[in-house]
Amino acid sequence: MSLKGRIHSFESCGTVDGPGIRFIVFFQGCLMRCLYCHNRDTWDLHEGKEVTVEELMADTVSYRHFMNASGGGVTASGGEAILQAEFVRDWFRACQQQGINTCLDTNGFVRRYDPVIDELLDSTDLVMLDLKQMNDEIHQKLVGVSNQRTLEFARYLAKRQQRTWIRYVVVPGWSDDDHSVHLLGEFTQRMANIEKIELLPYHELGKHKWTTMGEPYQLEQVKPPKPELLERIKTILSSYGHQVVY
Repeated sequence: MSLKGRIHSFESCGTVDGPGIRFIVFFQGCLMRCLYCHNRDTWDLHEGKEVTVEELMADTVSYRHFMNASGGGVTASGGEAILQAEFVRDWFRACQQQGINTCLDTNGFVRRYDPVIDELLDSTDLVMLDLKQMNDEIHQKLVGVSNQRTLEFARYLAKRQQRTWIRYVVVPGWSDDDHSVHLLGEFTQRMANIEKIELLPYHELGKHKWTTMGEPYQLEQVKPPKPELLERIKTILSSYGHQVVY
């Protein structure tokens, strides 16, 4: 019997989740509860559409020309793709057999390292890891869980020398202070596997999903960061030797 994955949706020509033009699959289910989540409807582990790797590959290869011509590939996003590690592993293996680049977009909230996680990482060309806040007390208020599993996963990626981009969402009042940014710079400074840090400005594009689901949006008063704030954060992180983009 073919292994089945549970997906929320896919984007056929994405340009912001990895290099080049990418076929992005948003996997269903997430254990974090980010206050600013713009994919609130992906949290439920039991929703979404069930697909086999073969069915997903039929859609994937139809965009192969656009991906290959742009230096792109596929991205497993979510929700949290790593919750379906076996399925993503098999999909990535099938993609690599077709010469398609693979990218794992993850929050790194991994319970334990088992052979499946290593097999998934062995089939992953690029990891994009969200480090949402280095201060664990703030992280728990912003995300709903501790950051310890994510930080441990980041160290593990460095140990494996896994090609990694760090993504840092800049949320005014939550992750934009100099101290938090310096903590991020210090933590990642000696990780030679990190190619760059991407600053993702907070936005309100997913607020309507919370409203549709009848839930209050707790960051109602928070506005997107101004360019000068992003530039200040870029300057701080760059001082630790990182390439920083936004």
